[in-house]
This record gives sequence, C-alpha cells and structure tokens, in this order.
Amino acid sequence: MPPRPETAGGATRPVPGRPVDLEAPALVGIRRLTALDTVRARIALAVDLGLLAPGERLPANAEIARTLGVGEMTVRRALVSLCRDGVLERRPGRAGGTLVAERPARGVVQETAAYAASATAVHRLIDQRVLVECGVAHLAARAADGESLAQLRSLVEELDAAEAWTDFHALDQRFHEAVAAATGLPVEPYRALLEELYAYYLPYPISYLRASNDEHRRLVDALERRDPVAAVEVARQHVSVLHESMFVGLLGQGDDAP
Repeated sequence: MPPRPETAGGATRPVPGRPVDLEAPALVGIRRLTALDTVRARIALAVDLGLLAPGERLPANAEIARTLGVGEMTVRRALVSLCRDGVLERRPGRAGGTLVAERPARGVVQETAAYAASATAVHRLIDQRVLVECGVAHLAARAADGESLAQLRSLVEELDAAEAWTDFHALDQRFHEAVAAATGLPVEPYRALLEELYAYYLPYPISYLRASNDEHRRLVDALERRDPVAAVEVARQHVSVLHESMFVGLLGQGDDAP
C-alpha cells in the first residue's frame, strides 16, 4: 500500500506536480478506459503528482504489465505514446531504457481525468477495506499458526528488499492475502476487494513503500503475540491512511507543495 504522505524513514515527501485538469472531458470512471489508456493514465498521473521523478527509470515492460494486469504489448504501446506526449523519454544503451523526461509534460494525458472522477468510489472502497481488514486482523491474531506466521515474516523481509514499485506491489498483495489465509477462512472474497482497490494504485517511490512495510512488521508482531486489539489498530491505520496517500489524497496539493 502507498505510505503516509508525511516524511517517514528519511524519505522525502513526493512533491505533487501541477494539479490534474478536473475540467477535462473525462470518461466516467476507469471502467470505460481501454487497457492501453489505463496504463497511460496511471503512469502519467504518477508523473503529474511527482510520484515518479524526472529522470527516473521505469521497470521492465514485463514487470509493469504484470503489476498493472495488462499485456506486455499494451505496456510497450503505452510507453511509446507517453514518449510522444513528452511525459517519458527513451535512452539507448545499457544505461538507457524508458525514463521519466527530465522536464516532463504535465496535465497532457486526458485519460487521467477518469481517475480523478473516481475519487468518491475510491474513498468508498478504502472504507470497505478498513472494515474488512480489521476483521481479518482480529481473526488472524486468534487463528494464525506457526507456518502462517513464518510465511508472513518472510514476506516482510522480501518487501524490505524490493527494488521497484512493481516488485513491492506483487509482494504486498501476497502479504495481505497471506494474512487473510491465516484466518482459516476463504480468501477469495477478500482478494476481490483488494484487487478492486489495486486497480487504482499508481507507481509510488520505493522509499515510501519500504517505509509502509514497517506497519506490516508491526502487524506480524501483534499476530505473534496473539494480540487482536493491537492487530486491529495496526490494520486500521495501515488502510485508513490511503485516504491521504493514494492519488485521491494528493490531487490538488500542487499549489501547497514545498
């Protein structure tokens, strides 16, 4: 999950860019976007909000495709189009690849407006996840066995070592599904809610994502102590902050950014 918007763990707070044009002729919700448009929107919005920094190299196309749930060809076409738009640039050679432009064009990708228009739905999904996550944490604190706890501890260590937002995202989903599995109840309903919210996630600075992993660690600590009260409080904080740290909390901060 994206971390808190304030400085944490020595990371510098992402500086949002120029506010997204909420008056653009937006499609109603992201469900009307094509797979190509969703990739364009998610990367462009991350650049607009300062989550992807000028000169930052993007992960391999295959990793982006896996993380965003689209085909590799779709990612390739999206990145090429974002290069044409001036959001990204291509550099040749071993040290090259696809990078955020040194002076990226901001507010030029119309499809980002569909994400901004989904803010109410995203806040509702966050609230739903808070409710479910607290119940999952409470039950896991009572039911998690040694094998489940060892798996969770291992995933926390892997998350600490993640090198890119694509790596972190996959491990984050595995971690939360493993907590749900530790309850002994079916994971599928929880996974459906998780993936619906994940559809709105943007690339995020890996330093911030690693900082959010401290809450994963605290949750495992509470599960190991069989402390449902502490586990629920960690889970509540971990998800509630999405109201501030997801794009719905960052939109419009551009004028106040340091």
